Amino acid sequence: MFPLSLGSVSFPNLLPTPPMGFNNWARFMCDLNETLFVETASAMISTGLQEAGYNRLNLDDCWMAYERAPDSSLQWNTTKFPHGIPWLAHHLKAQGFHLGIYQDAGNLTCGGYPGSFGHEAIDAQTFAAWGIDYLKLDGCNVFPEHSRTLEEEYKARYAHWHAVLQQMHPPLIFSESAPAYFAETPNLTSWYEVMDWVPAFGELARHSTDILVYVGQGSAWDSIMVNYHYNTLLARYQRPGYFNDPDFLISDHPGLTLEEKRSHFALWASFSAPLIISAYIPGLSEEELAILRNEELIRVDQDALGLQATLASRGAEVDVLTRSLEGGDRLLAVLNRGNGVAMVKVPVEWIGLERGCTYTAKNLWDGEVQVVEEEMMVRLDSHATQVYRITLPEECSAVIPTGIVFNTASGNCLTDGDGGRVGFEACKGSDTQIWQVTELGNLRPLSRTSHCLTASSQISVELCTGHQDQKWTYAITGNLKTEGAKMCLTEGGGISQCGLEKDSQVFGLPSGVDVKSS
Repeated sequence: MFPLSLGSVSFPNLLPTPPMGFNNWARFMCDLNETLFVETASAMISTGLQEAGYNRLNLDDCWMAYERAPDSSLQWNTTKFPHGIPWLAHHLKAQGFHLGIYQDAGNLTCGGYPGSFGHEAIDAQTFAAWGIDYLKLDGCNVFPEHSRTLEEEYKARYAHWHAVLQQMHPPLIFSESAPAYFAETPNLTSWYEVMDWVPAFGELARHSTDILVYVGQGSAWDSIMVNYHYNTLLARYQRPGYFNDPDFLISDHPGLTLEEKRSHFALWASFSAPLIISAYIPGLSEEELAILRNEELIRVDQDALGLQATLASRGAEVDVLTRSLEGGDRLLAVLNRGNGVAMVKVPVEWIGLERGCTYTAKNLWDGEVQVVEEEMMVRLDSHATQVYRITLPEECSAVIPTGIVFNTASGNCLTDGDGGRVGFEACKGSDTQIWQVTELGNLRPLSRTSHCLTASSQISVELCTGHQDQKWTYAITGNLKTEGAKMCLTEGGGISQCGLEKDSQVFGLPSGVDVKSS
């Protein structure tokens, strides 16, 4: 198994579950001030959000003065924060909150304020002295030095911050934004490389584009789906102590229907993603608050295993996601990406369970419990997500990691074809594209579980024999390597020499698959 995140102090206990709280950016951008944070804290208490677990308030960009002090330390904007940030941290701590802050790895922040480059140690000491315990480090205005590539420059700067934070007692929780600056490149190699190192340096990483701000142009739902998509590509990195961050919950965005707000929350909780609300908390409706306070979904988000739900099936409009939970339960989340009503049949095998057993499934929205034997029927309105917690009887407690094997660059699914042939096709929600991954490293299609993915002179699906050509290892880099030829599965090439984070060789697999560190 890939080791737990080293984190900012070289142990995974700094952030064992994803953070929950508030950040001003997506809702207010640079219009932040002391009053906003004081009123937000009061509203989080009166609405029950704090009691539900939301105990962090994080300042984003534009909180600081345009100039450093004579001793090179940062200064807060005294108009926005007349009592000062140390006062704010103390005030919030007295109410049971933690205060986090924003900085940038470049010489300037994205908003044009002083960045941390060359001032990392003094900035860390300043933040700690102010009573801050969480740092979001952005990546604007980073330019390569010493003949480094851009990716090498980001790694050097975030590694330096990691080293600074290691010396602190206690350290700051470290939220890294480096991967977001490589997410939209045509070739994803650099993005993959950055993702390979961020879990060792911090506790969470914002890996993709900014979610749509309140005043932004475009579709808020489309923005959520973009970040949802990026998160589905990265499940192999997540463990307790390190969490993939698909960005904020935009819970009061006027461009979202109530069903879309429910989906947004349900998907982030299914991922065990950070639940950081960027909304006007005092103005949230009772319906919006009920979503954010859903105890069962928060319990899923904060589950001690820290696993991320992965794709069991993907069709033209419907995604089925699963994961294991502490205590042996299974999670099932079903998303309708389409614009019409969807009726979805989910066989128990898709969930990684045995046929011939009786399970109970609790709907985490309405609490309704149903008995499940061979399959579940799920009805979904447009853009809806249903989430179920499935309890397994002791005699049927075994779970087989099951789901699609997909190329994270192309999105195509590994498909069991006719006559033993296998290739990559557009995902269509078929048993020919859903694979069981055994403890021995065999990949068996649900369309014929007596057969295994085999790498000999070509890739095929053959009767399982236990031969080395049917055993595969899955690396943190996303490579699937055959134990026989020691070569990597390659879209468009069968198997070939393993390359460095090549688009054609990086795959997403079901949650629960053993992940090797190299």
